[in-house]
Amino acid sequence: MGVNGVIIAQSARPKGAGLAEIVGRAWAKAGGAGLPPTFAHVTACLANADLPVEETALQAEILGRGWSRSVRVHNDTFAVLRAGIDEPRGVAVVCGAGINCVGMTPDGRTARFPAIGKISGDWGGGSAMAEEALWYAARAEDGRGEPSELARALPAHFGLETMHALIEALHLGHVPWLRRHELTPVLFRVGAAGDPVALGLVHRLAEEVAALSAVALGRLGLLEEEAPVMLGGSVLAARHPQLEERIRVLLAERAPKAVIGFVTAPPVLGAALLALDEVAAGPEATTRLREHYGA
Repeated sequence: MGVNGVIIAQSARPKGAGLAEIVGRAWAKAGGAGLPPTFAHVTACLANADLPVEETALQAEILGRGWSRSVRVHNDTFAVLRAGIDEPRGVAVVCGAGINCVGMTPDGRTARFPAIGKISGDWGGGSAMAEEALWYAARAEDGRGEPSELARALPAHFGLETMHALIEALHLGHVPWLRRHELTPVLFRVGAAGDPVALGLVHRLAEEVAALSAVALGRLGLLEEEAPVMLGGSVLAARHPQLEERIRVLLAERAPKAVIGFVTAPPVLGAALLALDEVAAGPEATTRLREHYGA
């Protein structure tokens, strides 16, 4: 990273001090220690910058710090997309703790969703799937719902014998609520063994991924030509066979020319590539950057 540019990717929306610390470290590594950080361009790809109005506010905050007169803020999903493609053209669906989808074209057009949760029509992501698994497992055990192996497998993950015991442990904090994400791999394992309830949830996630992808491709006018659909985040990058197979089937129906790929490169690579796009850097710079990150 040269002293004439900085590229930032952050996993959570940073406070000013936290972002300043990252910029300071980048500046020092670039050889600018002892001087105020000044860069030709700043690209910041930030989680929870879900709405354009939030990106605008964050851009103003960064401009106010005087690091550069040229600043561009993106949601971090754009960094995942750009990390997986050779040019800024295509769609990415990211499914980690939550779910999001963005798309872009070389002429600057983008497609995106608010990705705020249920109030913006979202379903999916590791946390949501774990909560769904708990709901179905609870009802399977008490008789309100369809029988499911989830009723045994979820509490067993925490060394408990029944869903009642797990519900009590979560409610009283004996099992921290944050640990619910550990149940998502259990859900996929139970689904892979043929449990219809668990498999139904896996297929529902595939429906969401396919729907997001097809809508984003349509908004960008890419449905009638080959275009990459990159899948990333911990849930999708794990490449669960039942999930991946169902996504491929559904996309073949809704976007038959879509070319599915998986993003394993770090998002900071995508943020850096977006910065190079902004300054119209040549292919040599892009190649060197990808080589640096082994991508």
